[in-house]
Amino acid sequence: MPVDVAIALICRRRRWLVQRRRLGQHLAGKWEFPGGKVADGETPEAALHREVREELAVDIEVVEALPVVGHDYPDRRVVLHPFLCRLADGTPSAVDGQAIRWVDLDELSALPIPEANQRLVEALRQRGY
Repeated sequence: MPVDVAIALICRRRRWLVQRRRLGQHLAGKWEFPGGKVADGETPEAALHREVREELAVDIEVVEALPVVGHDYPDRRVVLHPFLCRLADGTPSAVDGQAIRWVDLDELSALPIPEANQRLVEALRQRGY
């Protein structure tokens, strides 16, 4: 079964919020856009708001839903539901102790990121970010 994941592409002054996956997680140590699994019966947008509140203690505003991206890893298939977002309330903090930072797309391209997230970076570049 594919894993549906809601992804928040949060932009502030042409920089994107990313977080580092903790040790013990799938793709540990890689940098990724915030978000998480869509629970049964939950819409991707509802999951997005829940996950961002849980992980970063902020509220976001969805600006636009982007095309869904599927990717096959050796052990699972993920279906990413990306949303362009902006902060609505709060300052992001690493609730679970994960590292977070704001990066431009060139900086992000130099970081180790999951393959599926690389396609999101390409989509942002195509949009002129």
